[in-house]
Amino acid sequence: MHDLALRVLSDSSLVLLAPVLVVQGTWVRRITPRLPPAGGPQEGTIGGGARPIHLLLVGESPAMGVGVSDHTAGLVGQTAHALAGAAGRAVSWRVMGRSGASARNLLDEFIAPAAPTDADVVVIVLGVNDTIRLSSPAQWIGALEALLESLRRSAHALPVVLAAVPPLQYFPAIPWPLRQVLGLRSKLLDRAAVEWARARRAVVHVPHPRALLADVSEAFCPDGFHPSAVGYHHWGAALASAAATLLQGT
Repeated sequence: MHDLALRVLSDSSLVLLAPVLVVQGTWVRRITPRLPPAGGPQEGTIGGGARPIHLLLVGESPAMGVGVSDHTAGLVGQTAHALAGAAGRAVSWRVMGRSGASARNLLDEFIAPAAPTDADVVVIVLGVNDTIRLSSPAQWIGALEALLESLRRSAHALPVVLAAVPPLQYFPAIPWPLRQVLGLRSKLLDRAAVEWARARRAVVHVPHPRALLADVSEAFCPDGFHPSAVGYHHWGAALASAAATLLQGT
């Protein structure tokens, strides 16, 4: 499906199903448990050695490990562990962000006010909240561009791994037809992200790991919205593989 057709289908679905979607959205927000971020320190080191890779992972609730008890089982811990194995080096990791953050929120609240990063590689995990808030592709890409510019203000070629927008059509917590409509929106934003990353130096877009339909439930924690430890494991492995490849070229 071409991007224009996808945009038309997404927009028309929102208009035609608006009354149903509003009711379903309100119901999902009311019944979905509000899980806390992962506990424990928001930075650490995996492995030993004199020259660790410095990994910074930024983003919304999956970045903050919502759905598991601590960051070692969350996305940043799983990414760091897989990167250490792939690179054969220690990884010093740090995570930054909050649940509910859009790309613009992340920039304004965390990245822009922070000191210039000294990371060797940055992983960006966003898109669910921009999808739910119905950000347009132009708003989404504008925020990503500003985020990249801020991250690179002290290192113009800083390697960046951009995680795909998660496919909301597979989220068990979201009922049909809201699930399908949000799935179209997430696909629309992700296609824009693919093209954006392709045109940027040292930015790699990483497709979301596709679980078999029978295994989808195993990839989610009990709220049906956030990843489980299994989901974080597979996602982290995909992100780490891309990060290792980027680092080999620097």
